[in-house]
Amino acid sequence: MRVAENVSPLDLADYQKAVRLILRQPLITIAYPDAGALPLVRRWAGQLRADLPDTLGYKLITTADTVRLLRVQDDLDGTQPALTANGKRPFDRRRYAYLVLTLAALGRSGTQIALGELADSVAADAVRIDGLGMDTERKADRDAFVDAVTWLEARGALRTADGSAAAWANDPERAEALYDIDREVTGTVYRPSRVLQHLGSVTELLDREMPTGFAPGREAQRRTAARRARRLVLEQPAVYYADVDEALRGQLRSPALAEDLERLTGLTLERRAEGVALVDFARRLSDQHFPSGGTVQQAALLLGARIVEQAAKPRTERLSAATAAERRAALAARIDSALPERGLTGALAEFAERAETPGPLPWTDDDEASAETVYPFVTDSWLRGATKKLTAEYGKGMSGDLRDDPDRLTRLAVAQLAALRLVAPVDGGVLALPMLARYRGVTAQVRTRPRAAGSAAAPVEQPVLFATDPEDETL
Repeated sequence: MRVAENVSPLDLADYQKAVRLILRQPLITIAYPDAGALPLVRRWAGQLRADLPDTLGYKLITTADTVRLLRVQDDLDGTQPALTANGKRPFDRRRYAYLVLTLAALGRSGTQIALGELADSVAADAVRIDGLGMDTERKADRDAFVDAVTWLEARGALRTADGSAAAWANDPERAEALYDIDREVTGTVYRPSRVLQHLGSVTELLDREMPTGFAPGREAQRRTAARRARRLVLEQPAVYYADVDEALRGQLRSPALAEDLERLTGLTLERRAEGVALVDFARRLSDQHFPSGGTVQQAALLLGARIVEQAAKPRTERLSAATAAERRAALAARIDSALPERGLTGALAEFAERAETPGPLPWTDDDEASAETVYPFVTDSWLRGATKKLTAEYGKGMSGDLRDDPDRLTRLAVAQLAALRLVAPVDGGVLALPMLARYRGVTAQVRTRPRAAGSAAAPVEQPVLFATDPEDETL
């Protein structure tokens, strides 16, 4: 079946906008992310329910006031955390725990609840969890709890009827807040794909659809591999052929992959010798825009260009990168190390003995490890030196705290490049991955722009760093 088969050419752009919206915001309510989102997606709900399962293996659930996209997870991804209300601070483990406990408490509540009452309920559950706890006398615990509540409020699960959560966090003895509970939204927010009590590892949340057999089985395998390939390209900044097995490699090279994804999303698929990437020219889908403004983004762009220059030198050492299976296994081991040791089911107890050696990615063939791919290696000391040179040359346009701490700026810039699969961190440095070469022609200059100066009559000129990517594209 062709993607968007029943969508006319005149309506295709509007349909693609709905697709991008539901992919970017898997939960849509009357209030979230804005008032126009729900009507747009509901208009195309029928076509979305046909295209998303067939193309990506995703499931769309619609109710009167919500739309929920249930994704299939092929890999562990730590690059899309929940964020605090200001959008700057990722949730830590404490905030995630309070969020889940808050949802559980709301499920036991009526149509309204006071913030103090909700906090007491969450605290009663939290103290029974080793290493968590919640003391409403501690400001740090109140702040973490309010971050979880505010996250739910932004999505319409809670609506403030009276009072202020911020005031309660500052002084719970003098302030209070009252919330209306939207039970439809609270029931839609948390939709796990497995019964969590039965899990032995975080990897059991990943897709394990692996059809077998002959004749019709082979066709089913081909369709499964095609969906997995589309998901990889859609969910990852870049997909390298060296990371996948032969079946997926064939699907990634297929002309149908580009046709399906471009018609579904309106984005452009870029092919290179080493892999593929979905390029977001207009920045309509990407959760991370690169290149972008800000000291870290600009420094990452400039540092990436310097890494490309260094990597091109003939004497640069080349090393192999960890495979996708190895990266997944290392991350899974870290997550699984936090599994509780008391009250485990039989499956959890059995897994505790093998947690250090999780299996390979379901889409990675261990036989592929024999064909090692090597990449240029640059050391940590070289990275720090390159960043210091950048701050010396362009420091006037950088934020003062990062300019004065080049080691921290190096760490943040490298983390940005790694999140986009442009470099691979290894012991002692990073490996330059092929997609980084698209930024080799970056140029930069420090300009000035007006900045409001309080009550001053005339604006103050503020130096700002402008690094320019000649292709000016966002992964």
